[in-house]
Amino acid sequence: MATEYGQGYGHGYDDGLGFTGGTGERRHQLPAGLRAPFEARSWREFGYVLLSLPIGVMLFVYAVTMVSLGAGLLVTFLGIPVLAAGLAGCRGFGALERARARGLLGLEVADPEPLRMKKSGVMAWMGAVLKSGTSWRTLLYALLQFPWAVFSFVVAVNFWAYGWALLTYPLWFWLFPMHGGQGGLQLYGDGTHSIYLDNPFEIGVTALVGLLFTLATPWIVRALTMVDRLMVHGLLGPSRLATRVVELESDRGVVVDTAAADLRRIERDLHDGAQARLVALAMDLGLAKEKLTEDPRAAARMVDEAHGEVKTALQELRDLARGIHPAVLTDRGLDAALSSVASRCTVPVQVEVDLVERPAPAIEGIAYFTVSELLQNISKHSRATWAAVDVWRVENRLMVQVVDNGVGGADATGGSGLGGLAERLDAVDGILVVDSPVGGPTRVTAELPWRGERALG
Repeated sequence: MATEYGQGYGHGYDDGLGFTGGTGERRHQLPAGLRAPFEARSWREFGYVLLSLPIGVMLFVYAVTMVSLGAGLLVTFLGIPVLAAGLAGCRGFGALERARARGLLGLEVADPEPLRMKKSGVMAWMGAVLKSGTSWRTLLYALLQFPWAVFSFVVAVNFWAYGWALLTYPLWFWLFPMHGGQGGLQLYGDGTHSIYLDNPFEIGVTALVGLLFTLATPWIVRALTMVDRLMVHGLLGPSRLATRVVELESDRGVVVDTAAADLRRIERDLHDGAQARLVALAMDLGLAKEKLTEDPRAAARMVDEAHGEVKTALQELRDLARGIHPAVLTDRGLDAALSSVASRCTVPVQVEVDLVERPAPAIEGIAYFTVSELLQNISKHSRATWAAVDVWRVENRLMVQVVDNGVGGADATGGSGLGGLAERLDAVDGILVVDSPVGGPTRVTAELPWRGERALG
């Protein structure tokens, strides 16, 4: 698969100020600290905190009641269905909490793994609910969310109320003393002494303190909701094991698709290349055999042409074998194999391989083909005058970096060849990072797991 460096031009630019041109984003005139009290996000987060208290009370009461009732009835058969029903209800509340977090916090949390029942029926359902880790995690969420909801509600409401009250103090100081005869906001009072905020300096300081509270409140609420995000993500989302299983299933699909595409490519190359030449060669040799007695000179000429076709077919088979897995990689490792592929690049390439041992054959092969495809990109698309390949090991990771001084603009998104290369690396827990600003240079870094050691030499 040839990776296209040319893709990615003209899709916006970064002007260095956080604004991406060509994407329709607005440039804000006010800094984030001054915008925060009026942003919709701040009000959504505040609404989330306000709703957390009544929901937390309801969820806590339900969970404690059902679990306590189920545990108390475990001496009879009724305890098991009651406990299962309580855990199932907690799972339902968990779904509502994920929806609430998605709507107000913008937190996308995948649904946890469904119940796994080997048989159908009520007993199988109860067993699946009781064995499911998701059920117990949602119960733990119900118990932990309530005290945190009380704390965050008190903190957020007090900061929000006092901030806006103090900020608008000059307005209602002017209103209430005129209509109520009051002396302003009272800071202290006893039988003989009282202190009121009633002169312009004190009123101004009060409003300033209110402004500070008002500006700080959205960030305090945001910090409070970060804890909610962690609880929702950690307790109401899929477990790490389930997430890993999904990743492995996806990676397996990528590997299967890649292997099928490689087989189709090999079949096409054999059918259209070497096989066609061998068929033509067999026909030419047949004609030469017929002319051998009648016209030996013509037969000799046809045999000579057939000899040239044999050389061409052998070269095509050799190139095809090198594309499947080069012998030099198996025999001598990455250093020699990468030097060989670099010699076929259209620009000078400096290769440096700093490895004391060899990685697993599969990882070594992926690293080789990654560099091979990237060097093909440099030859076809980059308009570079030099390139460099560096390979080294960092703990249990194999690092591969290809740099060129071309025009840049390489993009690993949007279905480009680099995206396909990234998927191949991801199938073995690898990472592809592309740094290619328009105008260059381009730096592509691949990180692969080591997985096995073989001594070099």
